[in-house]
Amino acid sequence: MRDSQTFENDGARESGGLAARRAAFLLLDAVLTRRQALDDALERATAPTGALAEVPEARDRGFARTMVLTVLRRLGQIDQLIDRYMAHEPKGKAQSVRHILRLGTAQIIFLGTPPHAAVDTSVALAVALRLGAFKGLVNAILRRIAKEGTAIARKQEPGRLNSPAWLRERWIAAYGEAAARAIGEAHLGEPPLDLTLADASTGADWAARLGGQLLDRAGTVRLAQTGDVRALPGFAEGAWWVQDAAAALPARLLAEAAGGLADKRVIDLCAAPGGKTAQLAAMGASVTALDRSAPRLRRLSENLARLSLTAEVVTADAAEWRPEVPVDAILLDAPCSATGTLRRHPDIAHLKGQGDVDRLAALQRRLIAAAADMLNPGGVLVYATCSLQPEEGEEAVEAALADGLPLERIVEAPAALGGFREALRRDGSVRTLPYLRGEEGGCDGFFIARLRKRPG
Repeated sequence: MRDSQTFENDGARESGGLAARRAAFLLLDAVLTRRQALDDALERATAPTGALAEVPEARDRGFARTMVLTVLRRLGQIDQLIDRYMAHEPKGKAQSVRHILRLGTAQIIFLGTPPHAAVDTSVALAVALRLGAFKGLVNAILRRIAKEGTAIARKQEPGRLNSPAWLRERWIAAYGEAAARAIGEAHLGEPPLDLTLADASTGADWAARLGGQLLDRAGTVRLAQTGDVRALPGFAEGAWWVQDAAAALPARLLAEAAGGLADKRVIDLCAAPGGKTAQLAAMGASVTALDRSAPRLRRLSENLARLSLTAEVVTADAAEWRPEVPVDAILLDAPCSATGTLRRHPDIAHLKGQGDVDRLAALQRRLIAAAADMLNPGGVLVYATCSLQPEEGEEAVEAALADGLPLERIVEAPAALGGFREALRRDGSVRTLPYLRGEEGGCDGFFIARLRKRPG
């Protein structure tokens, strides 16, 4: 049983292999023990004094990242296998020993590493981390997993086991048992890389040049292989930016509902890191990009400069800020739990909880009310979240409308959905699920509502 990458020759590079595993351990510990976001942990690890900087080969650094992502995606299966052979948690260092076992199991069962290499380097890692007292335990458990684990893993239910209970139970209630299982299974593999083109008419040319697939005429090119995007053709000249196909929908739906955006004033609330801002600007809108995070807005400005696009950039709290005059179109991509992005950020499943969803849902209602206050009568608001939780999507909009806001749904079927027509719901909202368009590689989970401000 193997995931998307194999490392069958890894045991031949003892020093590089051990350094990669040490870096992977530190990353996993940062996420699961110290509760850091994986992106933040990776940023620290790649600093000059970070653990990944001590790994000499690019391939080994990639291996470290893949090990961590595999453990986070397959944590339920991996822990079930470990628990089968570990009668008692070792006292004092239980979490650290379990991390070593998790990394070893991921290599043996899912990454195609030769069992002897995975076992030997896991034992060496225990010694290097001053956990030598547990090297016999590590050796014994991983040898049993190497002997019996693959057959057991084939009988596991990955779509159920790898989704934490707080997520799985809510997905079953919202979408049904089969859909919840399909969502979980869609999160297991490395997702493709989606690019949004600055000029959609060049889609076929860029798909051919990049060796990718043109998903639709609106200008999304999908690449099967990920890597350093800065090295790809078109990056330096600003021909495209990275953006999941589902994440590109809100701006397109806003443009259609508003009858086009050319020369119109549009506010992009909670705009960073700027993919949707770039879309709006490329459509000819006069965009105000607002976010409360100055560092994230600096990154947005850098991206716009690379793309030769412009926008007014404002650092402010979207719930409190107001434009000088109301506008005709607003895109609100609200802060959320981001559970729709678990394919790319599996750490979220282990760092967030229902309390985070409830807190963010209250904020989202405030932001919808603020956006309604910024609109001209007849103006269009597109509300979006990259969350699979109904509290942050369907229920947030229902609550906002129940609060008496002067908003009404737009229910007409939009042409801008393209190949995502299956995601359209009867009330005019859009709900993408990770397994949608699965034969093409799936998509992020999004909720999108199109709303119009009533006159008067």
